Order: sequence, then C-alpha cells, then structure tokens
Amino acid sequence: MIHFSQPEASLPELNHEFYMRLALAEAQAAAAEQEVPVGAIVVHEGRVIAAAHNQREQLKDPTAHAEMIAITQAAESMASWRLERCILYVTLEPCPMCAGAILQARIPWLVYGASDPKAGAVQSLFQMLQDERLNHQTQVVGSILGDACGQILTDFFRRQRSMGKK
Repeated sequence: MIHFSQPEASLPELNHEFYMRLALAEAQAAAAEQEVPVGAIVVHEGRVIAAAHNQREQLKDPTAHAEMIAITQAAESMASWRLERCILYVTLEPCPMCAGAILQARIPWLVYGASDPKAGAVQSLFQMLQDERLNHQTQVVGSILGDACGQILTDFFRRQRSMGKK
C-alpha cells in the first residue's frame, strides 16, 4: 500500500478493500460492455453515493471516464459541486483530466488500485493531487487490491489484441 502526503484531515477508517471490490465490480461491468475496465465509487460518510465505470465507447465521449461520471453522480447526490468529506475509490490511477476533476470537486481523499505508468497523474507521471502550487490537495492511498485491478486491465487488453482491436 502506498501512502502520499496528507492534507489537514486524515482518511477516515473504512474498509478500503470492501469499497475497492465495489469499484472492481464496476470495472467488470465496463469489460462486459467492451469498455476499458475501470470502475469508480464515491463514498460519503460510509455510504456509497455514486458508482460508475468507463463509458467512452458507449457514449462516444472522450471524457466519459469512470471517475468523471462518478464525480457527476456524487455532485448530484450531494446537491453541490464541492464533494467535501467524500472518498473516491477507483481501480486505476487517474489520468490528468480526472485528477483535475478531483481537485475541482474538492475531493479530500482518493484511494486507487493499479498504477498507470502511461497516463497516471497521481504518482506515476505527475503528482497533480499533491502539488502545493494548486489551491487544493487530495490525500492519496494507492495499491489497494492493485494486483486484481491491474489484472482485469491486462486480461481485457490481451483479449482486445487477440481480436485484432486497438
């Protein structure tokens, strides 16, 4: 488990593996729809208020990442764009677009599964959520069920390549 620097409030004591398994179920739903299998869950005070998976192919929308959809659902649930006291669980380290949305939504905590060495903006390529030049930072815990989160992606892309798809 990887821990990054912490903002003012510490991460609530929750069963991170339980919530990551819910995000993995969303990733499996994405795979069943021929979407890149990434799932996201937003938890507020121990209650799931949003659950989503990638829908870029289905919606023909490059911004339809699991995190973006979950953040939109959570904002609707909270009736606010400020998702304070929320935890975002996502199976793959967020990209720059999603990391930016996390910051814009003021999400104080992110828990992710697999690292993304090609597009990760939390730890792998960039550390956007910890950048003190920005007006908000997010506490990060990485590698929760990282092997399982990475395996679903590996299996998906292996199947895609065997079928001659990019």
